[in-house]
Amino acid sequence: MKNSDKLTRRQWLVSSLGVLATAIGLPLFAQTKIRRVQPQYIATLAPGNAMSGTGAETWGLWRIDPGPIGVWLRFYQLLQKAGNIAPAGWRFDINDWWLDENGLIMKAPEFPMPAGKYYVTNGEDQISLLTVEQPDNDGKQAWSLSDDKTIANVTHGPCRSARYTPTGAAGTCSPKNASLEVFPLKPGESPPLVSGCDRKEYAVLIVFGLPVEV
Repeated sequence: MKNSDKLTRRQWLVSSLGVLATAIGLPLFAQTKIRRVQPQYIATLAPGNAMSGTGAETWGLWRIDPGPIGVWLRFYQLLQKAGNIAPAGWRFDINDWWLDENGLIMKAPEFPMPAGKYYVTNGEDQISLLTVEQPDNDGKQAWSLSDDKTIANVTHGPCRSARYTPTGAAGTCSPKNASLEVFPLKPGESPPLVSGCDRKEYAVLIVFGLPVEV
């Protein structure tokens, strides 16, 4: 499936992150070695003004970009006919599915968020070291950002990630009820409400590197 022009932003992001990491003189880069990784994406529910908190157990991680392996909303019926198996091999779950800003049904991220340290960015001019702690006895995960950065600082604004689950009985929240006309979303525009579904919006952080232990 050929990607749209909107998806070329993701390709631009891969090449631009190297420039970003060397152009910004943050204290954390002066003292830490970084292992670059292909961009990964964190879906987070934290408040935009938060610099630390709990609740990272509700976050998810895409280890690969879910856009290029997604399925266009307009092809949902073909996805059904394929037994809910996407061309890239991942399985669609009608009771828990995701949309991006272009109208792509995405593979769900990995839950819960793996504990660790991640260099994150908004893809423009903000970088921070995100620390996600191991779950406590109640399964809660604390998190924090370095250099006084907030979640809003390191959120990649153009990306949207919305999770849809049934309001009522299983199987009643279907992508066929989603409007195709609203895509691609405009800047600042929320993903659409879908009949029969509860919608939860996630901010997206881009992971471009991991700290090297010395």
